Amino acid sequence: MPEPRVLLDGLGIPESPRWHEGRLWFCNWIDRQVVAVDMDGKAEVMATRDPDSHPMGYSIDWLPDGRLLVTGDQLRRQEPDGTLVLHADQHANEIVVDACGNIYLNGADFAFAAGAPPEPGYIKLVTPDGRLRQVADEIEFPNGMIITPDNRTLIICESFAGKLTAFDINADGDLSNRRTFAENLGPDGICLDAEGAVWVSTGGHSIVRVAEGGEILQRVELPENRAPFALMLGGPDRRTLFICTAEWRLSDPVPENLTRLTTGPRTGEILTLPVQIPGVGRP
Repeated sequence: MPEPRVLLDGLGIPESPRWHEGRLWFCNWIDRQVVAVDMDGKAEVMATRDPDSHPMGYSIDWLPDGRLLVTGDQLRRQEPDGTLVLHADQHANEIVVDACGNIYLNGADFAFAAGAPPEPGYIKLVTPDGRLRQVADEIEFPNGMIITPDNRTLIICESFAGKLTAFDINADGDLSNRRTFAENLGPDGICLDAEGAVWVSTGGHSIVRVAEGGEILQRVELPENRAPFALMLGGPDRRTLFICTAEWRLSDPVPENLTRLTTGPRTGEILTLPVQIPGVGRP
């Protein structure tokens, strides 16, 4: 397999990558930006957040009508004139929207970043008519989520449990039949391919392609002290793996790493790697 190459650098923490309308969109944490970049590395800022808002914890997806959704202290929607307006009064980390317009949000108490014990997280659903309800709980630090192409399965990262967890999606949007998809990982942002395998981080400086049940099908090593935060399959044929990464020292506590990323040089990069099996599903 070829080595990953740098598409874009000088970022804060690149997160929540999405392939949308011929470009990779992502959240540039720290700098509070939503950015789109083409395959030649030409980047454009598509949305910015209020400078007084919290810089961490936002992710993006789109409503069926094409309007951008951005998570954070509240779920916001970008209108055609570029303004961000309230869509749901719900703090959230990651987001994924299904083909029917059901919005799945997850979140948790992020006080662990300051050294407090972690609290269990949740998945909540915002239906197309605007109603909000919780559809899963006791998630051990929820992170990236994906929905299979048939809209029947949602897979979520439980980062503190080191596993991927799958749910059936019921006709009303509720989640059921909770089960382990794969264990012994360090999952964050994830993506799904056409063979049903998930690209996911290991918790160190590598990423793997893992099948349901936990078999590792492929492994890619990244440079030392460079952590993968999220992954996306995109490109014209969805056979390009985009890797969002930044400097992260495993020997340092989370608050120290976050402080360095916030106040130090921008070490974030987006890497690209060609793969054989294309991406599918949502996002």
